Amino acid sequence: MKIIAACNCLFNVIIFILFLTLLPQSFARTEAVEPILTRLDSKRSSPSVQESAAKAVLGRLLPTHFHSFHFEIVPKDVCGGRSCFLIENYNRTSQDGPEIIIKGTTAVEIASGLHWYIKYFCGAHVSWDKTGGVQIASVPKPGSLPLVKDGGVLIQRPIPWNYYQNVVTSSYSYVWWDWQRWEKEIDWMALQGINLPLAFTGQEAIWQKVFTGFNISMEDLNNFFGGPAFLAWARMGNLHGWGGPLSKNWLKQQLVLQKKILSRMLELGMTPVLPSFSGNVPAALKTIFPSANITRLGDWNTVNGDPRWCCTYLLNPSDPLFVKIGEAFIRQQIEEYGDVTDIYNCDTFNENSPPTNDPTYISSLGAAVYKAMSNGDKDAVWLMQGWLFYSDSTFWKPPQMKALLHSVPQGKMIVLDLFADVKPIWAASSQFFGTPYVWCLLHNFGGNIEMYGTLDAISSGPVDAHISENSTMVGVGLCMEGIEQNPVVYELMSEMAFRKEKVQVLEWLKTYTHRRYGKSIQQIEEAWEILYHTVYNCTDGIADHNTDFIVKFPDWDPSTNSGSQTSKLDNMHKLHTITENRRFLFQETISDLPQAHLWYSTHEVVNALKLFLAAGNDLAGSLTYRYDLVDLTRQVLSKLANQVYLDAVKAFRRKDVKALNVHSQKFLQLIKDIDILLASDDNFLLGTWLESAKTLAENPSEMQQYEWNARTQVTMWFDTTTTNQSKLHDYANKFWSGLLEGYYLPRASSYFSCLSKSLKENESFKLVEWRKEWVAFSNKWQEGVELYPLKAKGDFLSIAKALFEKYFN
Repeated sequence: MKIIAACNCLFNVIIFILFLTLLPQSFARTEAVEPILTRLDSKRSSPSVQESAAKAVLGRLLPTHFHSFHFEIVPKDVCGGRSCFLIENYNRTSQDGPEIIIKGTTAVEIASGLHWYIKYFCGAHVSWDKTGGVQIASVPKPGSLPLVKDGGVLIQRPIPWNYYQNVVTSSYSYVWWDWQRWEKEIDWMALQGINLPLAFTGQEAIWQKVFTGFNISMEDLNNFFGGPAFLAWARMGNLHGWGGPLSKNWLKQQLVLQKKILSRMLELGMTPVLPSFSGNVPAALKTIFPSANITRLGDWNTVNGDPRWCCTYLLNPSDPLFVKIGEAFIRQQIEEYGDVTDIYNCDTFNENSPPTNDPTYISSLGAAVYKAMSNGDKDAVWLMQGWLFYSDSTFWKPPQMKALLHSVPQGKMIVLDLFADVKPIWAASSQFFGTPYVWCLLHNFGGNIEMYGTLDAISSGPVDAHISENSTMVGVGLCMEGIEQNPVVYELMSEMAFRKEKVQVLEWLKTYTHRRYGKSIQQIEEAWEILYHTVYNCTDGIADHNTDFIVKFPDWDPSTNSGSQTSKLDNMHKLHTITENRRFLFQETISDLPQAHLWYSTHEVVNALKLFLAAGNDLAGSLTYRYDLVDLTRQVLSKLANQVYLDAVKAFRRKDVKALNVHSQKFLQLIKDIDILLASDDNFLLGTWLESAKTLAENPSEMQQYEWNARTQVTMWFDTTTTNQSKLHDYANKFWSGLLEGYYLPRASSYFSCLSKSLKENESFKLVEWRKEWVAFSNKWQEGVELYPLKAKGDFLSIAKALFEKYFN
C-alpha cells in the first residue's frame, strides 16, 4: 500500500502537465511531408506483429508484469489523425488479467505509453545499462498497479518524427555490438519514442556487391574501407584504409546483424534511415573509368598527408557515373532488405565544399544526388545533416543554401538542424527556406565522458521552433557522437517529442531524481538543483568536447617565452574559429596558458558532491546512484587536476624545481586516484571496450586487428609520425579505469620528468624529444594485448568519501 501511495503522489505532481498535453494541439507539419507519412504508414508491419513486438519489449523490461498490460494498435483516427498513445484502465474480468490497456498508432507509441506510465504513475526509470540501467523497484506488484483517473491519458506527438543517431555514433559507440546489445538499444529507442533511427550497420557488404558490378576488386576495396573503429570516416571520405582491411567474416557478420536490426525496427513500427551514395569512391575507379569526373580531396587531419590513408576520391555528382552507382546502391539495399524505407541519408557536401559557389551549379549537384536516390527508389526522400551550414558558413550563404535545399522537389528533402541545442540554423535561414527540418541535440563529441548540457535549451528550444511563424519543423532528434553518458540530458530530450509546452526543468528534475533513485531524498534534490544551475547550464557556446588535461594532455613547451605555441595546441575546441578541419572546434586560450573548458563554479559543484555523498547511506544499493556519484566525483577531481596542472606549469616558469615536483606529483596522484574510483563501477572500465572488440573476432588475426582498432580510436585516433602526435589525438578520450593508469599516467609522468630534468640541468625543454618518447610508447600501447579488468572492484561509496576528504576537507 505504501508503494501505491508513492505512485499516486507522483501522479499528483504531473497531473497538470498531463492536462496540458490533452489540450487541442496545432501540429507543426508542412503539407509536403503528409504524403511521406502516408506512404510510410502503408509500409508498417501488421497490427498483430507490432502488438507482439511491443509485448516482447514489456517482457524484457518487466517480465513479472507481462500479463498486467494489454496492448492494442489503433488507427490515427482514434488520435485525431495524429500519432499518439492512450493509457486507460482495463475492464478486468479476472484477478489475474490485465490492469492497464495501452493503445498506440504503432508499437513505438505503445512502448512510449508504457514508459510514460511506469515513469509518471509508478516512479520507474529507464537508462542505458552503462549509466545505471533500469530502476523498477518502485513498480507495484501485479494486481496493484495504480489506476489512471479521469478516463485515461491521451498523449499526441506535436511533430511526427523522433530521429536518433549521428553518422559517427556507429563507430564511437556501436562498433563492437552484437545482437544482444542491439536488442537492448532498440528496446530503449522504442521506450523513448524514437521512430526514425539511422541504420548504418553492414553497409560495406552492400558496397562490395555494388562495386563488384563496376569491376572493383576486393583488393581495391581493402584499400578503401577503413577498419571497424574508423568506418564512419571512411564512409564520409575523410580517410581510407586506416585500421583495415575488413575481413570476409566482418562483412558477413555485420550484414547478418543489420538484417536483424532492420527486422526488429520494422516490427516496432519504426522507419529506418538507410545510407545512400555520397560520391566517395575507391581509387581504382579512376583507372577503370578514366574519363569520369573524379577529384582527389585534400588532407584530412593526417600529420604529413600520408597518401596511404588520406586524400580520398570523390566522384562529382554531375558525372553520369554518379547516378549509376547511386542507383545501384539503393537497388542493392532493397534487394537485400526489402522495401523497408523511403528515407535515405546523404552528406555529399559535409566538410567538402563544392568547387564553386555558383548557385546554379550547386543546384545541379543537389539534383544529381537526389536523382541517384530516386532512380533506385521513386519515393526516395533525402535526409541531410545541416552541419555544413554552420561549420562552413563562409561558403554556405543564403543563395548557396537555398540552391541546395531547393534542388530537389518540395517534400523530398529533410534537414537535420544538427547543432540546434547550441547554434540553431532554422531561425537564421527562414526555416531552411521552407524545407522540412528536425530540431536536433548534438551535445556530445567523440563519445567523451563529461557531465555537461544545457537543460533549459532542451526544454524550450524545440517548442520555440515548433510554434514559430511558418514553422517547417517535423521532428526532434538525438544526434550525439557517442551515447551512454549524461542520461538526464537524453531523457529530457526524448520527452520533447511528446511535449507541446515548455518543461519547467527544476520541477521535472525533482520527479526525475525520485524515479532515478527510487525515492525522494532532500540532499539529492538540493544537489541536482546545483547541477542544474552549473554543470547542466552551459551557455558559453562551447561544445561538449572534454579538454581536461588528464585526458587531453597539452602538447606544448610551457617555457616562459613560448606562450605563442599555445595557439598551436591541437583541438582545443573553440566554436568561433573554424579551421580546415571543420568537424573539430577550438577553445580560446586565456593569456598564454592552455585552458580546459570550464563554464561553472567548481566550488558550487563540490558542494553538490558533498550533498550526494550525504545521501550515500540511503542509496548505497542503487546502481543509478553509484553511476552518478562516481561520475560526479570524477568530474570534480578532473577539474581540480586542471588547476594543479597549471600550478605545475607556473612553477616551471618560475624555475621552482621543488614546487614543480609537488604539483606534478599531485597531478599524477589524481590520475591514480581517479582510476581507483572508476574501477569501482563496471561502467567505467577500459577492459569491457577491449573485450567487446575481441569477442567479435573469429580468428587470432582479427582479434589482433580489432583490439588495435579499439585501442587506437580512444588514444592516438588517426595517423602519426615519430615526432608528432596525430592531429586528432585524444579526440575520443575516455575517463576509463585502465586507460588512466595504463596510458594517461605514463604520458603525464614522462612529460613532467622532462620538465624537471630541463630545470635541474638548466636546459630548454626538449619538446620534440618528449614527443618522440611519447609517440613510441603510444604506438607500443596501441599494439599491446595486456588484459584489463572486466569487473568492478572496491566500494564506490567508501572510495568517493575518502577522495572527498583527501582533496576537499
